[in-house]
Amino acid sequence: MALVVLFSTFSFTVEQHYCCDNLVDFSFFGQVESCGMEIRQTQNSHNDNFDSNDCCDDITFSKNGQHDLKLTFEKLSFEQQHFVASFVYSYLNLFEGLQENVVPFSCYSSLLFVKDIHILDQIFLI
Repeated sequence: MALVVLFSTFSFTVEQHYCCDNLVDFSFFGQVESCGMEIRQTQNSHNDNFDSNDCCDDITFSKNGQHDLKLTFEKLSFEQQHFVASFVYSYLNLFEGLQENVVPFSCYSSLLFVKDIHILDQIFLI
């Protein structure tokens, strides 16, 4: 249940930098690094008079999470509170251990093997 809430409220952004239709850099958490083509175009100031096409593209993909969650326990209905209380109680008692180790076959003695039957009958598991 916690994973469903986490993934439904999770927001992220992916940035990609393409140079001449080749992926140069991508980033999940920060800014992408440039390939340096923008710096070369500004250094050549005599080419600024011409309309030059920029070969670099920056693509940004953003996914916004859900932000309208019920954060208080008081706004739940009585049936929902009853369900949450029974769920928590049953989940906590799920991992409760026994007071002592119960061995149901402790009163029985083990069999006494006089001969090894597999070797006597020449039956071998392969």
